[in-house]
Amino acid sequence: MADQFADSATTPPVFQNNVVIEEVNKGLNPGMVVLLVVASFLLLFFVGNYALYVYAQKTLPPKKKKLVSKKKLKREKLKQGVSAPGE
Repeated sequence: MADQFADSATTPPVFQNNVVIEEVNKGLNPGMVVLLVVASFLLLFFVGNYALYVYAQKTLPPKKKKLVSKKKLKREKLKQGVSAPGE
């Protein structure tokens, strides 16, 4: 019987219209804890990816363009009406 009233000693009751309403502090909801952990990991993931992207843009050299083959170059020049060199 003593442990029944041990919890009520920590939080004072609130009187409203002659009815005692006990306020119980339950702490954090486990679902809220999971949501906060998952959201923080997602935020950390996106911020980290953005930081790596910005770092790569600053440090990596620009991509080299593909070389155009001689056959394609010759075909393009013939389409434009310019004769290819050596012909």
